[in-house]
Amino acid sequence: MKAALVQLSVTDDPAVNLPVTLGFIREAAGAGADFVLTPECTNLLSSNRAHQNAVLRHEEDDLTLAALRTEAEALGIWLLIGSLGLKTHDADGRFANRSFLIGPQGQIVARYDKIHMFDVDVSETERYRESEAYRPGTRAVLTEVAGTPLGMAICYDLRFPHLFRKLAQGGAQILTLPAAFNDTTGAAHWESLIRARAIENTCFMLAPAQCGTHAAHGGRPRRTWGHSLAVAPWGEVLTDGGTEPGVTLVEIDLARVAQARVRVPSLAHDRDFEGP
Repeated sequence: MKAALVQLSVTDDPAVNLPVTLGFIREAAGAGADFVLTPECTNLLSSNRAHQNAVLRHEEDDLTLAALRTEAEALGIWLLIGSLGLKTHDADGRFANRSFLIGPQGQIVARYDKIHMFDVDVSETERYRESEAYRPGTRAVLTEVAGTPLGMAICYDLRFPHLFRKLAQGGAQILTLPAAFNDTTGAAHWESLIRARAIENTCFMLAPAQCGTHAAHGGRPRRTWGHSLAVAPWGEVLTDGGTEPGVTLVEIDLARVAQARVRVPSLAHDRDFEGP
């Protein structure tokens, strides 16, 4: 399998972002990728609730989703849409942060709503409350890409290893982590955590990311870390997307999963224990 990680630097305008995303997907497919992955917040990145409410749509009406499904079918590729911000019918008006796996016929194979919300105070001047605008998902998702078991996660989920353990013990050989990782925490933790999740679960980790400073209508512009990563089951970094938008390609040799699991069969060694 040849995978391609698409790194974006989206604005808060889905209409501006879509043609850029389509261009990178076509570039990836033209280079031979049969599995293309985009980052979290593929349609927009914004912290302005009023603006989000004005431009976001329900899944059935979302133009980005429709266009990317059409493109996946036209190119005959598997496509992971890292996530889209979507309206829901929740009474409190909160949105969904939803990842989609799209098949080569343009069909929606799987959906995953981000479970863990980024509610943190990175510093005295940098505060995030994702749960104020987005409602958390409640279900882990294990699916298949071209017959290979795949577990889906998004960004802040990375800090909750039990989710990845469940997916790996359920059979996942590839774990996806599309992200819009904060640049401060990214510099400190991004690569270390992704390599840890790959090593402890003997899985490939594929993590397409947002990068740079994101133009926005009102409010403080967001900065994201970039460095889209593909990591092998033994922990080697196979590709790093750097800090600019673009496409990085990686060969996924699934035999490496079996090899790692023979060498260290830790997925079968969990034990129940008491305490603390």
